[in-house]
Amino acid sequence: MDPFLIKAIQLILSLSILIVLHELGHFIPAKLFKTRVEKFYLFFDVKFSLFKKKIGDTVYGIGWLPLGGYVKISGMIDESMDKEQMAKPAEPWEFRSKPTWQRLIIMIGGVTVNIVLGFFIYMMVLFVWGEDYIDPSVFDDGLATNEIMQDYGFQNGDKILNVNQKPLDSQIDINKFLLLRSVETVEVKHPDGSVEVIELPEDIGQKLFQAGEMQSFSPVRKPLIDSVKPDTPAMKAGLKKGDLITSVNGNKVEYWHEFTEMVEANKGENIRIGYVNSVSENKALNRELNTEGMQEVSVTTTDEGMVGVYVKSLTSSDIKTKTYTLGESISAGFDYAYWTLHDYVAQFKYVFTEKGATQVGGFGAIGSLFPDAWDWQAFWSTTAFISIILAFMNILPIPALDGGHVMFLLYEMISGRKPNEKVMEYAQMIGFFILIALVLFANGNDVYRWLTGG
Repeated sequence: MDPFLIKAIQLILSLSILIVLHELGHFIPAKLFKTRVEKFYLFFDVKFSLFKKKIGDTVYGIGWLPLGGYVKISGMIDESMDKEQMAKPAEPWEFRSKPTWQRLIIMIGGVTVNIVLGFFIYMMVLFVWGEDYIDPSVFDDGLATNEIMQDYGFQNGDKILNVNQKPLDSQIDINKFLLLRSVETVEVKHPDGSVEVIELPEDIGQKLFQAGEMQSFSPVRKPLIDSVKPDTPAMKAGLKKGDLITSVNGNKVEYWHEFTEMVEANKGENIRIGYVNSVSENKALNRELNTEGMQEVSVTTTDEGMVGVYVKSLTSSDIKTKTYTLGESISAGFDYAYWTLHDYVAQFKYVFTEKGATQVGGFGAIGSLFPDAWDWQAFWSTTAFISIILAFMNILPIPALDGGHVMFLLYEMISGRKPNEKVMEYAQMIGFFILIALVLFANGNDVYRWLTGG
């Protein structure tokens, strides 16, 4: 089956599950408080429905526009803008007739379900499949870093001992911490064996993001070519997968970061690359190499300082799996979900920048989270992540979202009086147009990236 179709099916299935359960979060408390629910829909039924059936007071249906779903609750100012109903005297079974605390529970029900569901799925994923992690031996040679971090005192070959005086579960987590969490100090062990505590500024994440440095640190790797990009200087020179780079312009190269630094230092120039042909990965990693067979080619680097070769960052043997008992998965799943939510919220500080706005994505970006081939572990992990995203997005205090309704309800609870219905109607319309604009912008970014190959 075509990978695009597999992604699309996973996206629709995931969203269908999350939308139905989210709307049940509104539907069930509404029914418990004897509030009439007129419609329960998966997807939007603009002009017509793919399916609908009335049971009791409620019409259950499936719309044709897969941009969400909804429950229409009697006596509530929502996206349906049913002014005729709101103009009539309030009935006891209507939303507006219920006590404020009941209306609040109805409104936060969907977000609550999404949060609980996300946490539950993560717990079950850890229990069923465990958690993948990088074998610590991968970092035996330390980490390679970029120029920005070197300016603060980091060195290629450093090993991270502590971040904010706490050890990391994995050395590579330093990248996530720098961008999404507050990192004040990093204790490192330099290649010469000395230990140093490096202090970082509060805006280090912004500096890295603006520079496009999402991965400031990477495991030090041997310069074994994993792939060669077509129609590049490297391919034209005859370099192939399995070649081990040994020198640049006669200067010895032992690690991949050394090679990239030398190439970048010679942008647009002709360089000599020494290499040994067809070296096995084990020999490269274990230094079981006889350099007598070394060859040399002449290559002209691009203006960006590249030649078109890539290294394999991790191998299958580098990935290990940690298993959990049911009890352990509950605790670990809660922790995993909490930090997933925390990091997602934290990344919003980048959205409100010129560079960050271009990274916003719509359904294409969400669909790309799913794998090309069907994988239940990846499917449920991604579904849990989307569930948490939906919870956060829905609770934002924007009229037309659950958070907008909650905002007005909290005002009512604090002030003791209901907001003016005209104000709520106008706010609902404004919120609706804001949401439409955001959807168009996000999906427009997807289309632009697709057209430009970005």
